[in-house]
Amino acid sequence: MTGLFPAKNTLILSDIHLNVAPDGRENMEHFTAFLRGVDPARFQRMILLGDLFDFWFEYRHVIFSDYFHVLRAFVDLRDHGMAFHFVCGNHDFWAGRFLRDYLGFEIHCEPVTLDFGGQRVLFAHGDGINPEDRAYRIYKRIARAPLVIGLFRLLHPDWAMALAQRVSRGSRHMFGAEDLSKGPEVEALLRFARGVLERDEADVVMCGHSHHPMLEHISTPHGVRLYINTGDWMNHQSYVVWDGEAFRLERHGGSR
Repeated sequence: MTGLFPAKNTLILSDIHLNVAPDGRENMEHFTAFLRGVDPARFQRMILLGDLFDFWFEYRHVIFSDYFHVLRAFVDLRDHGMAFHFVCGNHDFWAGRFLRDYLGFEIHCEPVTLDFGGQRVLFAHGDGINPEDRAYRIYKRIARAPLVIGLFRLLHPDWAMALAQRVSRGSRHMFGAEDLSKGPEVEALLRFARGVLERDEADVVMCGHSHHPMLEHISTPHGVRLYINTGDWMNHQSYVVWDGEAFRLERHGGSR
């Protein structure tokens, strides 16, 4: 999928991992405050590269109440004219009607290529790219099947959230190392980006998932191209800014 973005200012973030458990309250409060501080006159759009939530599932008539304040912050930005693109991650690939119809998110279930000032930018969360993630790719295909989604909706929302929190703790453990630059996904995503850029399928590749912020200039037969990983909010509070001319990797409270 491709799309055209005029050269307007954009914020790009991933891996916020909003979590309703007691140990996630501080992270949620900090991110909500960050959203409240975004000036929609300066930034006309936001791209979220997945794992905004530690767990997200849409029942037909129920929304998890502990997300209320952060969802309200998104609504306020939408009401001031900000546009949102959401690329699903491995913690929130069940994003759907509520985020689309009530928050105005344009949802991309797969990686998406968008045009930024004449540059083709491939946006992907990054899950399932690692060749060793074969089991996860099978799980994702099954979990997104309509029958499985329908059966999951039979669970009481409180039970669903409790179950998801147990699963998420194991997933987050992968990113609990002191040196996230040595995490299992960092090199796999860099190899993926290098392949895309060398095949001239994009001018810029941008991912999340590894929780390690990176900005790498990569030499290819087609010239120097760019790979960016947005990092995460929990450990780095990092994000990417497009200012109409170039991408910058920044950290809340100061440039990186």
